[in-house]
Amino acid sequence: MAKWTAFPYDSADYRYDAAALKKHWARLHAGDVEPWPKDEAVQAAWALFHAGEFQKAYDAGLKAGGAGITVANKAQCIYANYLEKSEKTKLAMFQEAAERAEAQQAAEPKNPNAFYWQAYALGRYSQGISVAKALAQGLGGTVKHALETAIKLAPKHADAHIALGSFHAEVIDKVGKLIGKTQGADTATGLKLYREALKLNPASAIAMVEYANGLVMLEGEKKLKDAEKLYVDAAACQPMDAMERLDVEMAKAELED
Repeated sequence: MAKWTAFPYDSADYRYDAAALKKHWARLHAGDVEPWPKDEAVQAAWALFHAGEFQKAYDAGLKAGGAGITVANKAQCIYANYLEKSEKTKLAMFQEAAERAEAQQAAEPKNPNAFYWQAYALGRYSQGISVAKALAQGLGGTVKHALETAIKLAPKHADAHIALGSFHAEVIDKVGKLIGKTQGADTATGLKLYREALKLNPASAIAMVEYANGLVMLEGEKKLKDAEKLYVDAAACQPMDAMERLDVEMAKAELED
């Protein structure tokens, strides 16, 4: 496999030994409610992920198997979304992660993150090929069903609430409210999901960023001020790991544009 692009920031603050990882686990996983893994190999894979060693985390997660598959999926998706330069490679990574997550669902039908990472990967893939094209391929229904399943299995899954809110917003933004209805997308539901996500995980920069984007997609330019305030709040968040740092840096970059 080609060498992945390195995490571009200082990761000294995001390196956790096993004891520190366990101590900060609830905060680090407030978004995805992943349970603390009993397997030490999986704990080690997560430590690599939080430190921004995405390729090593991916390899270690695959090697550990079981709960390690979730680490591999998250590492591959977050890396592809933020750091992969090649569009072709990025789309291939999302497809691969989605397939792996779908296989994980068959093995663990009660695992919310097996559904969440399938939806995340397919959602980002859809943005890459164009939302309208993805809807024509029937991907919208798969994404929506997977996210609703994740929330049913884990009602406090903040990240699934964000992603489902974004599903509603993206569909309405790209194909309009009328056709959006045929895809099960509506404005009120989308906004409610974003608010719920922030209630579940108030320190989440990505929840603020996605909510800001969603507000403008769903309610237009009259919400630009509210969106900007959310970006300012996101940029001021204190990241606890490499992924959160990437979220915060994205918010800062948006404010500079």
